[in-house]
Amino acid sequence: MHVQRENTLALRGITFSINVGEHAVILGPNGSGKSTLIKVITRECYPRQPGRVRIWGRESWGLFDLRALLGIVTNDLVETCTKPYSALETALSGFFGSIGVWPNHHVTAEMVRKARTSLRFFDVEHLADHPLTELSSGEVRRVVFARALVHDPKALLLDEPSNSLDIRAQHEVREAMRKLAQSGVSIVLVTHHLPDIIPEIQRVIALKNGLILYDGATNEVLNDPKMTKLFDHEVLIDHKNGFYRFSDPAP
Repeated sequence: MHVQRENTLALRGITFSINVGEHAVILGPNGSGKSTLIKVITRECYPRQPGRVRIWGRESWGLFDLRALLGIVTNDLVETCTKPYSALETALSGFFGSIGVWPNHHVTAEMVRKARTSLRFFDVEHLADHPLTELSSGEVRRVVFARALVHDPKALLLDEPSNSLDIRAQHEVREAMRKLAQSGVSIVLVTHHLPDIIPEIQRVIALKNGLILYDGATNEVLNDPKMTKLFDHEVLIDHKNGFYRFSDPAP
């Protein structure tokens, strides 16, 4: 698969598949093609011919049908959702592909039940009546997770989920990701930040300059030589309690 954006070949010869129930991370530095790949998955970009993108075996999708099966959480979405709508309204809006509930939306009792269940899953049901503008960054992120989960998607696509969060909020979001992974929902994580890679993720697809540099088991890819080559910077990889992080070599 090749994808050109303006005059740049953003993805070059990308070929991979992720199985149902599998948890994987798309890892790479800024400019590696991660954002373009997200747009290909969400059908905002299309590959040059010849090139195929199959999602659950189908190449052609209506956008609304795809979003019913694929929950998406991006930083742009989190920012867009941070409006004076309550947490419950925000979760309910996942049924309509909107931000907040509008007068023309028909909200059923079953939708409310499922929205509250989704908020409860992420431990934010007690904030159901609070506007997102009054919540912490970690709470907002978990409410947006609930919005993505409300219609029982088969998989969740998470783009840089801990971006711009403080340490406590990062912990909250990673614990929420672990609950999702353990519940049976497939996780496709897109990041350049190693600590986002929760222990349940056992596959790394590493992108560099629009190419797949590595594709393999987490413990085989996340090592010093391969990460040094991926990020063009000498690093040491620490691994503790199932989590990875970068550390600079001692001078």
